[in-house]
Amino acid sequence: MQLVGVTLATLATLAAGESLKRLDTSLTILTNNDLQGAASPDADSAVILTDARPFQDVSQNVCAKLGEQLWKPKRGHRRRDTAALPFSEYLKFDGKADASSKFWCASDSGSNAVDIAGRYNNFGPGSNLRIPGLCANTAPYSTQGSQDTSSKWQISLDVNNQTLTGWVQLKLSRMRTRLTLGSFRDRLSFRFLGIRYAPQPQRFTYSTLFKGSGEAASALEYGSQCAQGSDSGSEDCLFLNVWTPYLPNPNSAPAKKSLRPVGVWIHGGAFTGGTANDATFDGANIVSRGDMVMVAINYRLSTLGFLALKDGKTNGNYGLADQITALDWVRANIKSFGGDPDRITIFGQSAGAGSVRALIASPKAAGKFASAIMLSNLGGINYGTTYSQYYTIDEQVAVAANPILAATNCTNAPSQVDCLRAVPASTLTKLGGARYIVVDGTYITSPSLPLTGPRLPIKLMMGITQHDGAPMISFPQTTNQTAYYTSAGFPVPPASLFPVVPTGNATLDLYTTGARLATDGIFRCVDQATAFSALEHGRLDQIYYYEFDRTYQTKGWPGTDVCDPPKSARFPDGDPSKPYLKCHSGELYYVFGNLHRQGLPMRDAGDLPFEQFVLDTFAAFVRTGDPNVDEGYARARGYDATLAMAQRAGRWAPARKGRMQLRVLDWPRASMSGFREAEQCEALGLGLGYYEKK
Repeated sequence: MQLVGVTLATLATLAAGESLKRLDTSLTILTNNDLQGAASPDADSAVILTDARPFQDVSQNVCAKLGEQLWKPKRGHRRRDTAALPFSEYLKFDGKADASSKFWCASDSGSNAVDIAGRYNNFGPGSNLRIPGLCANTAPYSTQGSQDTSSKWQISLDVNNQTLTGWVQLKLSRMRTRLTLGSFRDRLSFRFLGIRYAPQPQRFTYSTLFKGSGEAASALEYGSQCAQGSDSGSEDCLFLNVWTPYLPNPNSAPAKKSLRPVGVWIHGGAFTGGTANDATFDGANIVSRGDMVMVAINYRLSTLGFLALKDGKTNGNYGLADQITALDWVRANIKSFGGDPDRITIFGQSAGAGSVRALIASPKAAGKFASAIMLSNLGGINYGTTYSQYYTIDEQVAVAANPILAATNCTNAPSQVDCLRAVPASTLTKLGGARYIVVDGTYITSPSLPLTGPRLPIKLMMGITQHDGAPMISFPQTTNQTAYYTSAGFPVPPASLFPVVPTGNATLDLYTTGARLATDGIFRCVDQATAFSALEHGRLDQIYYYEFDRTYQTKGWPGTDVCDPPKSARFPDGDPSKPYLKCHSGELYYVFGNLHRQGLPMRDAGDLPFEQFVLDTFAAFVRTGDPNVDEGYARARGYDATLAMAQRAGRWAPARKGRMQLRVLDWPRASMSGFREAEQCEALGLGLGYYEKK
């Protein structure tokens, strides 16, 4: 019988989407990932490492059911009796192999095993020898525009009393049949998308942890983004995505040393927009190259995520509470994905960095992560203030809630919150006024991150881009410096400290100077003051602080060419060695290693090795709490460009009490520097002692 091109015989082959529990093995994807995707000379290097099993078990019950064959070395090796065993140095470095280790494989000679030195062995197909196996991994690379979720690449996993699967529904004769197929892998990682971590909460109530009831749930597609803008997203949006290179055997407890560190990514977007589904920070490259697990989370936004009312119960911070609920889910379930719940790093950029700062401050998040990275946290003056200085509920009501109540005719309703619950979500998000973290007494108990008190039990990395504030100001319509700053809401600083450097374009020159002022006032000064006070008072012993002096601006935002290097016939995509503004979000492609995945060109010879070095640096911090890449690890993985860059740059020394220093991230050489713009920060009232005065 045939229906819609699918025969009953074909249905049997769809079992390639196998249950990991039935496979009864751990699976590790290993690949020489140089961040060039399918264009890499090592694009076909990937293998899948299994647990120790007899030959037939690995060949027929693991590789075949994954839709693969045993790994076979490339033809043309210089000696027929040896193979170029992939990842031998890494397997030794990671303690998975020693001089006596052997692995099931395939060969032209009929041998069925290879040792760590690449020498072939033949134990016969019926051998009961139990050794790990190497399956090929021919799954395609996922890209910005394509993810192959077909059954061949799928695998299902039992997590949180759910079977994370994809499913199709077929009509056979008059019967309806549901066939569950697994989540999928690509060349670099296992990808679990759209996992629910909380049921949809009633509007303006706090989320609770989701617990499955034995059902199958698709993990093939992203869940809805949270409602934002005028008509986008859903209120049922509390989903997360997981990328991992390693799935432990679900039939036995994984060894602690086999679990990978976990990065939990919190997206930016001014607390009014953004999503965990943004391909800018797809996790496949960072988990593959960084040997870690990554989770990206949605959280409620705008008025739906942060509105507070003066009624004693609608206390705001719902989006922040969602982030903590997601952390609870990760801690409870990440072992199933190969992650270590005791080695969680929270990291985020822009409002995501503001979230990280708030989570460090929140009693509700205490003890739920080991490390944190704040990329471009806002604070200081003007637009940035409320990301680091929190309103009281009364202040937020005056600034945001009252205008929303008036616009929705809910001011005089018997119950303001019930009235707002009846308003369409798109109406509330379009109003978009309530984006503020508030001091609610439960999730946030102080007006800012406390920088005095007991030592924080975390490790911290933080920093900005060199001209982070440039997109936060508009292009001037005047050449009058005082008028420009006043219209933008900035104080007029001493001209001697913020001089306009003439280049022949007076308005551009003024904008460039304004970008310096905005960067100092919104980003640099308050973040440097945060680091200074935390170290001065012993809240932390050290902080790894950085600035990016090389960036690659994200597509479509902010949409101004000043954030891109100048183009020429020799450099049609821009020459990063020439002056340009290193703007907000310009570090993200580098951190996640996604330039090629996004279909973006390498502008010069430095983009690729710099991208590799930056990803390796951030992944090293997630692994160890130290951004200096372990030399043994880098050598074992063949990260030669990163090793060369690290040797040129020297060791990244953290800022410590009495020694404020930062890493300048640039190409061809990273370097160390003191904290920047000290005089300018003092003139703005945002010097290193800023928090000492509060």
